[in-house]
Amino acid sequence: MSEHFFTCPYCWETISMLLDLSVEAQRYVEDCEVCCNPLQISYQVEADEVVDFGAAPLGQ
Repeated sequence: MSEHFFTCPYCWETISMLLDLSVEAQRYVEDCEVCCNPLQISYQVEADEVVDFGAAPLGQ
């Protein structure tokens, strides 16, 4: 697991999320811990490092 910081596209607050680096790619929905709006989270991992990360409003 690795902690990753990013800015919520709804409330613009910096939040953190634990990412499972043992999985090469994931895509799922999780609510922002500050404003509770749904985020489409996606990321890719190579050699135990996050190489691509996205947090978009749901439906975009």
